[in-house]
Amino acid sequence: MSRNIHLIGCPVDSGKARTGCLMGPDAYRTAGLPEALRDLDLTVLDAGNLSLPDLSDITLAGPGYMRAETIGWTRVIADAAERAMQSGTPIFLGGDHSLSLGSVLGSARCAAALDRPLFVLWLDAHSDFHTPLTSASGNLHGTPLGYLTGREGFEDFPTVTNPVLQENVCIIGLRSVDAPERAALQGSDIIYHDMRAIDENGIARPLQAFLDSVKAANGLLHVSLDVDFIDPMFAPAVGTTVPGGATLREAHLAMEIICDSGLMSALDLVELNPFLDERGRTALVMTDLAASALGRRVFDRPNFAL
Repeated sequence: MSRNIHLIGCPVDSGKARTGCLMGPDAYRTAGLPEALRDLDLTVLDAGNLSLPDLSDITLAGPGYMRAETIGWTRVIADAAERAMQSGTPIFLGGDHSLSLGSVLGSARCAAALDRPLFVLWLDAHSDFHTPLTSASGNLHGTPLGYLTGREGFEDFPTVTNPVLQENVCIIGLRSVDAPERAALQGSDIIYHDMRAIDENGIARPLQAFLDSVKAANGLLHVSLDVDFIDPMFAPAVGTTVPGGATLREAHLAMEIICDSGLMSALDLVELNPFLDERGRTALVMTDLAASALGRRVFDRPNFAL
């Protein structure tokens, strides 16, 4: 099997107050992500780290915490995503979760050009469904799904001309959602499974049901994996730790099922803060999960989807 994988470093650190995620892309490289993927007979093309474009034309019309840097990152990452998806599968090395404002926007553009629907799998302790108008903290890493599904309050950002349909979004791993966000989520068509649902039913059944819907619609699948999806016992290097997350085995099973589906068109690896890590432990966990999503397993099974 040969498949182009584009590694795109996104040293985004403007989506929240606690800094350190800008070191994430190089931590993944140090943890051996390129080598792990090449061992799977994948062609790995490392584009290096993206840089912020000129921000002089950005005038903030919204609340003051709508930082120009995040708008700039959204622009440059969306363009990079759209280009990379034309010749392979991009992996966005983050960087805080506001990078997905751009990565999924690029996926949406690509899907529209192909006349195919875009589906988004959000593996996260948080729903990230806020807008700049509803967020009490003002942290833009909590707004990507609000932006990408067309909620109001993002006038300064690139226009989302092809919003992701709410019913095409599935969030798995929820365990930290504030009251306004919970109300908005419950009033939406977004599919979501909190950790109680995972405890009761396992992770395989709801994930497979969502992937079946992607396949039936001939959709593209953008997977966004937040470090805090995993229990901090296994992955401590994140500024938004929430106990009670997915175990390592649950996380690997999710990645293996995604791999078996052959549907993933792009992958975000977000919220890794190496400053908070323990000898690179979390970077290694996330590297292993990315490898599982692209074919690594203890015993190979026939995979006719790839």
